[in-house]
This record gives sequence, C-alpha cells and structure tokens, in this order.
Amino acid sequence: MERGEDRKNIFRQRTKKYASEVIRFYCELPKNRMECQVLGKQLLKAGTSVAANYREASRARSDAEFVAKAELCTQEADESMLWLELLRDDCRISSPRLDWLLDESNQLISIFVSMSKNVKKKTHEK
Repeated sequence: MERGEDRKNIFRQRTKKYASEVIRFYCELPKNRMECQVLGKQLLKAGTSVAANYREASRARSDAEFVAKAELCTQEADESMLWLELLRDDCRISSPRLDWLLDESNQLISIFVSMSKNVKKKTHEK
C-alpha cells in the first residue's frame, strides 16, 4: 500500500472513531431531559456524517469532488462543535468524552480545511 493510501486509511479510522464516540456520548445523555435528547440527536446526525462524508471524499473521482466532500466534513464537524458546546454550556453536561469530542472536532476541522486548501492549491498550479 502506498503512503497516501496509508494516510487515507488511518484518517478513515480516525473519523470512524469520532463517529463511534459521538454515538456513545449520545447514549450517555439523560433520557429524561428533552433538551438533551433534541441536541443529542442533532449531534448524532452531524457527528456521524463526518465519517460518512470522509469515506465518500476518500473515494472521490476528481479533485473538485474531494474538495466538496472535505468542505462538507468541515461543516459537519463545526456543527457538531455547536451541539457539544450547547450541551456543555446550556445543559450543564460534562464528561471526559465530551471534552475529547470538542478537542477532536477542532482538530478535524483544521485537518479538513488544510486538505481542501492543499488540493485547491495543487489544482490551481496545474
């Protein structure tokens, strides 16, 4: 397997882990608090779509398709951060998993932004 494929597979596993942690966090939210369940469902959709969209990006047929999917990943990770912040700040939810998810969301956003910029730069240099 070439280096690019190695990196792609490692990042596929990283985004899958992120989605799994989102699912586990959602399952830990209080079932008797409607606001937590509503925000949690929004997080569940956005957080798991990061991994799904990266899977699609990793199989993109063109640079433009890759950039579009990577930018969608950025948006979904940023939306996930919003739901996590609301759960933390307004619902007073706290846990090590929440802290990890906030940090990982931020890191993923930075990585996706860099990926998009690098591919756009490479495309413009051609």
